[in-house]
Amino acid sequence: METFYTVQGEGAHSGRPAFFIRLAGCDVGCHWCDVKESWESTDAQLRNIDSIVEEVTSSGANFAVVTGGEPLMYDLDSLTGQLRKQGVELAVETSGAHPLSGTWDWICFSPKKFKAPLPEFYDVAHELKTVVYNKHDLAWSVTHADKVNDACMLFLQPEWDRRDLATPLILNYIRENPKWRISMQSHKYIGIP
Repeated sequence: METFYTVQGEGAHSGRPAFFIRLAGCDVGCHWCDVKESWESTDAQLRNIDSIVEEVTSSGANFAVVTGGEPLMYDLDSLTGQLRKQGVELAVETSGAHPLSGTWDWICFSPKKFKAPLPEFYDVAHELKTVVYNKHDLAWSVTHADKVNDACMLFLQPEWDRRDLATPLILNYIRENPKWRISMQSHKYIGIP
């Protein structure tokens, strides 16, 4: 769908320069998704992997994030293999609804209520990031946190359009449950992609 060099705005790598590779196509369909334009994919959006790798390396980026849509709808072995040969550190942001492909340095697992994740993601996730739309999402987040590996970092992120309501809920919750952190989508506050 799009590629761009920016700064990661959320989660464990927040504030880090990152080249984003946003793949088109999503079958999860969160009603609060902030990139609904990524849901559909067309033949016109197809790109050669070599051109993507060239764009990443030409940017000078040493860290790339593959996101979507839902990036794991596709086999990412070739893309990650070529980027790794160029020394690029790789992260994926996924709902976990499709089998894992590709070789990753960082897996941000962000399960959604709309399509259940595959069990394999609980063991391999480096970061669990759940979106908080209402108070019930806190309890739902805990059900996933109880399944991830012990090294997995835990993040609660307010849904952007409800951040004024969700942020206080999260702050109160993490004060009582300090294994959690808040993720604030800083890129939206400072106006970068």
